[in-house]
Amino acid sequence: MEQETSANPAEGSWSDKSEEKNGKSDFLVVDLESSVQVEDGQDKICHVTQVLFQNDAAGSDDAAGCDDVAGSGDDDDSGDDDSGTHHFDTAPTGTQLQRCERGAGSDSGLPDTFQTGRLLFYERFKAYQDYILGDCKPSEVKAFTADYLTKVMQPSGWRAVWSADFFNVLVEVDDVDFSDLKACVKLVLPLQCAAQGCDINEETMSTLLEATRHKVPLKDLQVVYDESGDYDQTALGLEHLRFFYTHVWRLWDEEDGDDDFDYFVRCVEPRLRLHYDILEERVPAGLVSEYKMLLKKCERCFQEFSVLRGSLGGDSDSELDNVSMVEGLKLYDTVETFKRKLKIIENPLLRYVLGYKGNARHQFIQSRGQRESGIHVVHVVTASCTTNQLLSLLNDRLLSDFSSEDTQIQFYSDPVSAVDSCHQGDMVFVLPGVYSVSSAIFLPDSITVEGFGLPDEVVIEKKYSGDSFVESTGADVKISNIKFIQNDAIDGILCVRKGNLSMENCVLQCETTGVVVQTSAQLVMKMCDLYGSKGAGIEIYRGSVCTLLGNGVHHCKDGILIKDFADEANAMPSITMENNVIHNNEGYGVILVKPSPSQSSNATVDTHVPQDVPTTSQTTSSSDAPAKWPEKNPHSQSQPSVSKHSLDLIAHKVFVSNQGNMFRRNGVADFGTFLY
Repeated sequence: MEQETSANPAEGSWSDKSEEKNGKSDFLVVDLESSVQVEDGQDKICHVTQVLFQNDAAGSDDAAGCDDVAGSGDDDDSGDDDSGTHHFDTAPTGTQLQRCERGAGSDSGLPDTFQTGRLLFYERFKAYQDYILGDCKPSEVKAFTADYLTKVMQPSGWRAVWSADFFNVLVEVDDVDFSDLKACVKLVLPLQCAAQGCDINEETMSTLLEATRHKVPLKDLQVVYDESGDYDQTALGLEHLRFFYTHVWRLWDEEDGDDDFDYFVRCVEPRLRLHYDILEERVPAGLVSEYKMLLKKCERCFQEFSVLRGSLGGDSDSELDNVSMVEGLKLYDTVETFKRKLKIIENPLLRYVLGYKGNARHQFIQSRGQRESGIHVVHVVTASCTTNQLLSLLNDRLLSDFSSEDTQIQFYSDPVSAVDSCHQGDMVFVLPGVYSVSSAIFLPDSITVEGFGLPDEVVIEKKYSGDSFVESTGADVKISNIKFIQNDAIDGILCVRKGNLSMENCVLQCETTGVVVQTSAQLVMKMCDLYGSKGAGIEIYRGSVCTLLGNGVHHCKDGILIKDFADEANAMPSITMENNVIHNNEGYGVILVKPSPSQSSNATVDTHVPQDVPTTSQTTSSSDAPAKWPEKNPHSQSQPSVSKHSLDLIAHKVFVSNQGNMFRRNGVADFGTFLY
């Protein structure tokens, strides 16, 4: 059965809604074959996307070009009732979606379905924004979704695999109840099914369907693959429905107190971006685990709250109801706390400024301690070296400092192997060369790592996928004369999780996150050059001690990010900044992040920072709406900011010493406060 024109997603209510919002009558959607190669092992899978174009009736060159790409846009279509909606060429006809093959095994008896799970971010974004949700309220989501599905789905006569927790079974759809987002189905005989841990036969499935009145949720159906192309839109419509209620919708959304605020902007977009950031490994694995844990706890707590609320009498004053009311208020506060934490992680900007302390397993790498023999080892790292280099190392350092009988010298070809062999008190010399490491460098013991040459001559480059690059937990670690090049590493190019790290004359070429100084850790950074971070160059957590002397921090998102979390038990960070040059950062030179009283009942206002800090100029943001950086301040291009609030931040009690620093050409301002 050939799909009718009314099944096109651009037609009907959402096409009309888009026209009303944009003031145009020629804005519509067309299915376009867009081949995107995704490697899975050695197989390359090609799938089709949906894109938006303007109607060729607009007469623009862009629209005409889009029609050429789509293989549609005949003049005969211009008079159709669908306002110029285009379809795929009918020569040759056929599906524009790929087949999802079921491999040999328990599901081998079931037919293949459409492959719709590999849509790109912008495809889902456009679908939800322009054709499904638009500017609807949370209470209108179900109605808007049903309206969209009415326009794109075949109402009956198609087959699907009904997927439940313990079985998959082939069914045929007789009717669709769009308002309830359910389909009326019947079994396809002979029975084709696959079960997990249970026995399924025709009788048990018939009994199950009778119990559900033959209605199953639409999101549990996967359309059987068909080469004709008649069911492409049905399969894509179900994919958008399934994805939304699996990854975007929350149980408490419909009860949201901000019902008048755009649901798509406030909730859908940040959750969608977080989903794809996780897929693309741009969020630390530990933070992903924390988010999933918070989500489960919030769901469980909300369900308990809903049950308790439903059990309360409408006008009862009994003692039992009073006790239940108190318990309900506690559960409500707990739910709100969980929701606030979830929103912080979902919001890209808040996720960046508030950060993450990393996976616990990295914080407590076991120290090896001293060797039982009492000897110390000098570890020399070199892939190859000249005789002169070796003589120079011997004369300049080894003979003068390590000539005792209780010292041994060992050679390695890469720095990771050398560091992994170290015990407390060992020394590592890294000779000139470019060393590509395939795993993180952990420093759990008090050792010294020194590049024997200039930083640009001794280069350690991260060449693997993972959250960490250099992690220091030793009591007294020293690093000098080395250039680190970061590729990826979400947890930071260098993370001081605990203990004391001294770094001198190093170059830190960042890509994602810069240096992180976590709670109770200490960092002394002297005469170093740090640049290129897409986050902050240096992140300083509450309870840490950070000394910055004569460094350059530039071309980062922000220069230095100070995290003052008032709801934590740790003391304020202690920071010494002297003779640093902080310049050409996109946002602020130095920014203080702290909770606003309105967002946290435990928040306090530091008396050294005035309580009347303007929320606009100082980048205050609500956790409910996506936070944005303010416009760049052209006046910060020539000289440091000297506003009252800048001076207040400079005098903030986190600074033990703050003198001799230079700030130049920071995009927003040299100093700022971010309230969350």
